[in-house]
Amino acid sequence: MTDLLTLRDAHVVHKARTGGLFTRDRVFALTGADLTIAAGETVGVVGESGCGKSTLAKVLVGVQRPTQGTVELRGKDLWTMPPAARRQAVGTGTGMIFQDPSTALNRRLTVRQILRDPLDVHRRGTPAQREARVRELMSLVGLPKVLADALPGQLSGGQRQRVAIARALALEPELVVADEPTSALDVSVRAQILNLLLDLKERLGLALVFVSHDIQTVRRMSDRVITMYLGKIVEESPAAEITDAARHPYTRALFSATPGLLDPIEPIPLIGPVPSATRPPSGCPFRTRCWKATDECARTMPDFATNGAGAAHRYRCHHPVAAGETTRELVSQAKDSA
Repeated sequence: MTDLLTLRDAHVVHKARTGGLFTRDRVFALTGADLTIAAGETVGVVGESGCGKSTLAKVLVGVQRPTQGTVELRGKDLWTMPPAARRQAVGTGTGMIFQDPSTALNRRLTVRQILRDPLDVHRRGTPAQREARVRELMSLVGLPKVLADALPGQLSGGQRQRVAIARALALEPELVVADEPTSALDVSVRAQILNLLLDLKERLGLALVFVSHDIQTVRRMSDRVITMYLGKIVEESPAAEITDAARHPYTRALFSATPGLLDPIEPIPLIGPVPSATRPPSGCPFRTRCWKATDECARTMPDFATNGAGAAHRYRCHHPVAAGETTRELVSQAKDSA
């Protein structure tokens, strides 16, 4: 597979008034992210709230400019392009599906106007061709033609998200980033939207980045899974290896927290709250909650190591989980160290 999008040493630092009226703290939303997305693959991104998943998603589609580092789409650095060229590259090459379709769609526009908007902005085809494309998009995501003149407020949550998906596909992008696309939907509708995304990915040959708290869904949908903690990518693994062969303690703890019906086990206990992104710990950010942490973890953030066979599975940990260690063994270790 050819590389579609590449991040190199991407950092995002925000300034926030959390220290008082006249002082601003720095919020380290993304730190040193290196990531390559190949054409046609699905990359899942998991982690707790505040770990930087949504910031990473915005950087990937050019919504958020990194404070440091580069974002390359098809080998071209987005942020060294002239603004008009960047808008063209991002607008036609990428699409984004947001978490809550009720706020992501303009409630004053009809479905037809929402889907025509990107076609009008980028002057794609004649007016007649744009109308035909709107009908095609509605059919693609399973929306009845009679809803073309409906407002978002007249649609169900699942229908609104289908409109949002159709809008993301309007300009035939190669990459679609879905940021928690089902978290605002009823459980009964989630499976429909997930199946729709998988079907569209296969039919259209899309690269898909799927950001979610639902780590089991991410595992099932993805070719590769990225684990983030406090703004850092700490593990990158083939989806087939992420449950039982993950090497980073945080990844194993995340997946242990999802209940298993056939073989239920206790989750790996993590002691203490997630550290603040304004004052991250020295060295490895996970060390304050990790049962394996030593003084070495406080001194330096480890570089990526690979899982034997090659770079397809890599992780950043001074004391990784040993190959073959079971979750039950890790639960016992964590309890003994508490």
